Amino acid sequence: MNAVNPEPFALTLTKKSHSCIRLEKAGRTLVIDPGGFSEQDAAIGAEAILVTHEHPDHFNEERLRAGLEANPAAEIWTLRSVAGQLSAAFPGRVHTVGHGDTFTAAGFDVQVHGELHAVIHPDIPRITNIGFLVDGSLFHPGDALTVPGRPVDTLMLPVMAPWNKISEVIDYVREVKPRRAIDIHDALLTDLARPVYDAQIGGLGGADHGRLAPGDSTEV
Repeated sequence: MNAVNPEPFALTLTKKSHSCIRLEKAGRTLVIDPGGFSEQDAAIGAEAILVTHEHPDHFNEERLRAGLEANPAAEIWTLRSVAGQLSAAFPGRVHTVGHGDTFTAAGFDVQVHGELHAVIHPDIPRITNIGFLVDGSLFHPGDALTVPGRPVDTLMLPVMAPWNKISEVIDYVREVKPRRAIDIHDALLTDLARPVYDAQIGGLGGADHGRLAPGDSTEV
């Protein structure tokens, strides 16, 4: 009798406010970027928390502390600028990572891509920023238009920010070539503007484009 390979566990994505997402697989939970625009409990219940950079809409110390205190086994993977603010309070639970690193967190395989935040203005110094490719399938770039250099099924798309314009967002989708793109970094985008963004990104990006309201979920 031939052995049958087991089906991979389904990966469930739940959109939280702004750039925060929650991923669940086989009863385990990973959260990315529980920042100041996300819900107060965004990190609670997570075994692994990933943070792309230090800006407050992606990194909120109160939300991270709540997640770490709620689950004594929870750990954080992030870049040096964020890790330095948390390591002393949570020894052994905060891991510093950078471009090219790979690790396993709460059963999820993660690759790190990218080094710098997108340019906001030439007069504003650029900070560091990393993106996370989860299970070789879903990519969250943080605040950059980083191309991971490998196939991506689901691209979390920073759709509206002080550092981008819609032509750059469309070209980013075209360059990454995901099967689908789902909006993040959208807290500043009004409901009035959403149909314009949906039509232009969906019509010109070359990939299935969608958005989730905070709290909505989909399988990826």
